[in-house]
Amino acid sequence: MKKPQIGNLTLKGWAVLAPMAGICDLPYRVIVMEHGAAMTTTEMVSAKGLYYKNEKTEHMLKISDREHPVSIQLFGSDPDIMALGAREVEKAGADAVDINMGCPMQKIVRNGEGSALMKNVSLAADIVRAMVKAVFIPVTVKMRIGWDEESINCVELAQAVEEAGAAAITVHGRTRKEMYMGHAHWDVIRQVVDAVSIPVFGNGDVVDGPSAKRLMDETGCAGVAVGRAAWGNPWVFESINAYLENGTILPDPTPEERLDMAELHLKGLAAWKGEYVAVREMRAHASHYFHGLRKATELRRGIMKAQTEKEFIQLLHAYKEQFRCV
Repeated sequence: MKKPQIGNLTLKGWAVLAPMAGICDLPYRVIVMEHGAAMTTTEMVSAKGLYYKNEKTEHMLKISDREHPVSIQLFGSDPDIMALGAREVEKAGADAVDINMGCPMQKIVRNGEGSALMKNVSLAADIVRAMVKAVFIPVTVKMRIGWDEESINCVELAQAVEEAGAAAITVHGRTRKEMYMGHAHWDVIRQVVDAVSIPVFGNGDVVDGPSAKRLMDETGCAGVAVGRAAWGNPWVFESINAYLENGTILPDPTPEERLDMAELHLKGLAAWKGEYVAVREMRAHASHYFHGLRKATELRRGIMKAQTEKEFIQLLHAYKEQFRCV
């Protein structure tokens, strides 16, 4: 199978990390890259925050030498401000800049951003055009299939952003109204693939190698973007690669591997954000790492009470000894 190409950027695999707010920070992006992700994408960054030089927003532009290729995703609705943001992304060393036209959250769409841009195709195209003129790196777009079932216009939007210069498109096969419920409409993703000549990445309901292959077979996508299935499961990228390359189904990670990865993730977060923030953010990540483990509820309960990195790690080690995961 041919590896996807985004502008002048050739990926090493077919599965990329989809952007997820509160999840795709630098420590986790490094982890998934080291487990086979073809490209990482940051959590969405406010172009307006960059315009006003917000310190917290600027910090989100930091990337690691260990995660290339990496795309930084911007959200906003002003073409000039988005162009400025794209230049900041390029200066930060990103390999691509992605435009968020898919976020369904009310705090984003009420400002005409995220998936609300799907209701204004001409503005969406203007944003792409302004950003393409501003940078040399590829500009890509992540969208949904439409605002609701009465306004499925992803084909129209895809054609418009392609004409404006977008180098690739990712389509989440749900409407904004559907949020993350139900099944992704892969048939509609297929319509986008047939309507444009640039690479299209399918997003939605990909959880392993077989589902990635089915999506690519059914839609003709160049690759897949994996979001929620990658949370606490960086091994999903290795699994997809192995299955697409030769049909191999890799074994699930062992309990020991899950616990060790949770510890590694915690240490990365602590080094990046400090112990206090890391321990509290890791509580959400940990529940995904622990999924399916024996008496995982008790382990989660202990983790929720941990106040320090040391306490957190002690709980992981105690669990491993209790269930002989060593």
